[in-house]
Amino acid sequence: MTGLRKLIRTTAFKLMAAYLLVFTLFAASLLGYFFWNAQRLLGSQISNSINAEINSLSDEYAQGGVMLLASTIEARTRRPGSLLYLLTTPQGEALVGNVSELPDGVLDKPGLSNIPYRRDDGGKAGPRTALVRVFALQDGYKLLVGLDLDEQSRVRAIMFNAALWSVGLIMLLGVAGGWFVARRVLHRLDDINATSRSIMDGDLGRRLKVAGTDDEFDRLASTTNAMLDRIQELMAGLKEVSDNIAHDLKTPLTRLRNHAEEALRTAKDEDAYRAALDRTIEESEGLIGTFNALLMIARAEGGRIDGALSEFDVAEAVHAVAELYEPVAEESGARIVVAAKSPLLLRGNRELVSQALANLIDNALKYSPKEEGGPAGDVTIAAEKREGRVILSVADHGAGIPQADRQRVLERFVRLESSRTRPGSGLGLALVSAMVKLHGGTIRLEDNQPGLRVVLELPDRPTEEPTPSKLALRRPGLRVRS
Repeated sequence: MTGLRKLIRTTAFKLMAAYLLVFTLFAASLLGYFFWNAQRLLGSQISNSINAEINSLSDEYAQGGVMLLASTIEARTRRPGSLLYLLTTPQGEALVGNVSELPDGVLDKPGLSNIPYRRDDGGKAGPRTALVRVFALQDGYKLLVGLDLDEQSRVRAIMFNAALWSVGLIMLLGVAGGWFVARRVLHRLDDINATSRSIMDGDLGRRLKVAGTDDEFDRLASTTNAMLDRIQELMAGLKEVSDNIAHDLKTPLTRLRNHAEEALRTAKDEDAYRAALDRTIEESEGLIGTFNALLMIARAEGGRIDGALSEFDVAEAVHAVAELYEPVAEESGARIVVAAKSPLLLRGNRELVSQALANLIDNALKYSPKEEGGPAGDVTIAAEKREGRVILSVADHGAGIPQADRQRVLERFVRLESSRTRPGSGLGLALVSAMVKLHGGTIRLEDNQPGLRVVLELPDRPTEEPTPSKLALRRPGLRVRS
């Protein structure tokens, strides 16, 4: 496709051509109306001038007869730019005037008429056209008064040429403006297409140019760049998650395969096979739990929750989860201290809130200092309401998390070096973060001096209720090890 054809086929050029056609038709109609009105006005002025001149000469005839009228006409014909005059006898013989030749029968036609004539100038000028009126005087005399129309024709020609030049200039300027605008639009679109092709070819770091004019192309480029930034961020997160899945699931799958091979190699009776199957089932449950955690995180981040939001007592949920973990705490020599008074109402998803609390309590018990020679410290769970927000916190006295890693541990499969030897998948805090975002809240990781304090702030009522399309089938709760 040539550059001209490409330019002509642009939407901007087509719109400009349409606007140009409409504007040209409007301008031509307006100029035509002015031209017609000017001609009508000029014709009316000529007729009025002729009628006024005849009335004036009729008065002269009434006052002084033919002699006075003839002398008056003689004097008026000598004026520069005079009208056309002719006074004839009842027999049709010319007495006085500046018209030398008329078509036959003109003097017998009363009223206004256009006629060809010759002026009484010695034959120097050819035939001309005039608008004349013949008036019958008393005693059979006839008076002809007219005005030459050649001047009117020249004015008409000047006005017509001016109108043609005006329309032509409008069309020329319109085409030039359309070409300029279309070229500018086409240049911006070519930049967008080139950048889009580069992104499609794999260069996800390319962005659309922003000229700084704040026009519609700049707004489109800014919005598209923001979308590309988000897509690149999601792609990077997907790649990281994929790498983490491959890395963190390789070990349990390898153990699962080794257990099966070992059973085939060494098992000699039913008890040995049963023990191998038990280990296999245990590893499988860990894998299923990891995948269920990933599914729950994806559903929470996508706004798809297990059931509609309902109003429930957060303090009651806190006591229920704490009671569930009391046996685990007793085994490690720790205590779970709950500071939550009912009623403490929250409109949200009870299952996800309870799951998040369970993950935080499990982490707090897991990373308490029981392996350092002494009993684990207390795990404190608090719940209160402040200014329309429910504040949940879980605090322990363990090693805590360094300031630089507190944001990173909220991502999927992130495990610090100090926790690599402990069981877990690195998904517990990621699920807590997804639950908080789903409810429109915030999460903070603070220093408990010593230990870690995780604070969840949730609005007691969400700003937007979930729609039925966002509701998923209810699934049984699960524990996610971090």
